[in-house]
Amino acid sequence: MADHHHHEEEFRLNDPEFNRLNQRLDRRDFLTKTSMGIGALALGSLFGNKLMGNAPRPAISNATGDMEQEILRALPHFAPKAKRVVYLFMSGGPSQLETFDYKPALVNMMGQNLPDSVRKGQRLTGMSANQSALPMVPSYYKFNQHGQNQTWISELLPYTAKVVDDLCIVKSMHSEAINHDPAITFFQTGNQLPGRPSIGSWLSYGLGSDNENLPTFIVLVSKNGQKDQPLYARLWGNGFLPSKHQGVQFGSGKDPVLFLNNPDGYDGADRKEMLEYLSKLNQVQNSTYGDPEVDARIAQYEMAYRMQTSVPEVMSVADEPEEVFELYGPDSKDPDTYAANCLLARKLLEKDVKFVQLYHQGWDQHGGLPSGIAGQCKATDQATAALITDLKRRGLLEDTLVIWGGEFGRTVYSQGKLTANDYGRDHHPRCFTMWMAGAGVKPGISFGETDDFSYNIVKDPVHVHDFQATLLHLMGIDHERLTYKFQGRRFRLTDVEGKIVKGILA
Repeated sequence: MADHHHHEEEFRLNDPEFNRLNQRLDRRDFLTKTSMGIGALALGSLFGNKLMGNAPRPAISNATGDMEQEILRALPHFAPKAKRVVYLFMSGGPSQLETFDYKPALVNMMGQNLPDSVRKGQRLTGMSANQSALPMVPSYYKFNQHGQNQTWISELLPYTAKVVDDLCIVKSMHSEAINHDPAITFFQTGNQLPGRPSIGSWLSYGLGSDNENLPTFIVLVSKNGQKDQPLYARLWGNGFLPSKHQGVQFGSGKDPVLFLNNPDGYDGADRKEMLEYLSKLNQVQNSTYGDPEVDARIAQYEMAYRMQTSVPEVMSVADEPEEVFELYGPDSKDPDTYAANCLLARKLLEKDVKFVQLYHQGWDQHGGLPSGIAGQCKATDQATAALITDLKRRGLLEDTLVIWGGEFGRTVYSQGKLTANDYGRDHHPRCFTMWMAGAGVKPGISFGETDDFSYNIVKDPVHVHDFQATLLHLMGIDHERLTYKFQGRRFRLTDVEGKIVKGILA
């Protein structure tokens, strides 16, 4: 048998036709011809599907491994209630006691020490752990009842009060993190340590895009928020998912997306030629080293080319009637303010961007809370309510999920000096308030209850992972089945926890 194979191999080596074919497939030739062929296909996508007469490419094209392919083919797992999400993240930790969690009994407890029976030895931050006393303080601001269910809302939120019948207010949120960085990271990625994919990245990976000319996940950071706590780009990062799934931050000015426009001195023809050769080089690298990120890189160049046309269009508010600016408030004409970003979010949602996230900083009032939170509410209240109103009248609220909230709440006791009209509040992860509106959630309800001190939950607790599981559920995803294998383990947004909060589902 061995002799037979030896003679067969010798025959092939001496066969002129075999050698001619073999020479045509040497390594350099193979890489050149293959990369040009694949590069041409990629370039066809780059300059639009009409160029090659193709239908749009599938939204998901870069899963890794057979199981990942099966996971993505199965999505969505069931009919989604929401097609898109806008997440209004109030960075710093808004006080639930001054906004949504009305505690009238505290009026008669002004200055009294927080009872040990309420605190139960729970962890405090280093900023108030050494205080000689923990004097309780009621809200400086009044609450009034609004809507069909007579929901209590702070006088600081008059515009939000007008749309309260559209809100599902969750008063029983709780987190494990007591400091800003791990708490925000926990909310956005499901883990207190950095390095995991963000919510928007998971949705991009699992569901793909409904608009091939704009990113699936877009981030807007308002300039009029107080910068008391930093924000990090990793909060909207892709973690270990392919880089095409990271959030893209939009801003105002000449370059709303960094590095999107052509460099000085380039015209359209130059750019086209450069991208053509760049595509060929990327394909050579992919064929040589098998680097999976090359596919993501090509996809990003394709998207960037299309965005050169789509971004200026969506960023322009020139066609918006004056009535819209009046609805969102005077700041809506000032780019990068929270109000302007709310208006831009509506435009992005109209274009079927799947996940839009707004960050507004400045809710971290350890001192001077009455004046500080009043300023924050004034900067955000009208535009937040306007977004709800605008989406609803355009028929978008029924399949758009709107989320409002921060990373934790604030303590019932005052941090620092307490006076008749001034006080501060420390971080409090044990209970705080968020709200949702729109697709798939019950409108006009309050869910969960806290004790008379807004210190502990007494009914229907909702953990951060429960919130994340419910968000994915509304998008048609079983949170336990959306996974990605990394370093030998399959990860998911909710880690090994999370249950759907059925009590808020419509």
